[in-house]
Amino acid sequence: MARRADIEDLLSPAEVSEWLGVPIATLYAWKYRGDGPAALRVGRHLRYRRGDVERWLDGQRDRGRDP
Repeated sequence: MARRADIEDLLSPAEVSEWLGVPIATLYAWKYRGDGPAALRVGRHLRYRRGDVERWLDGQRDRGRDP
């Protein structure tokens, strides 16, 4: 059985979109290209784990900087 904390840490595309300040369509485009945060299917619904989004954000910090 899933722990309550695990379920509460699942975010909808609308919640992630608002958090990141990007359109939902951008999340779907990132998922299609494999560029965005890891997503999972819960039945027919797309969900994001809060920790996965945070790790993805941390990884974006250094992208775009010249070596």
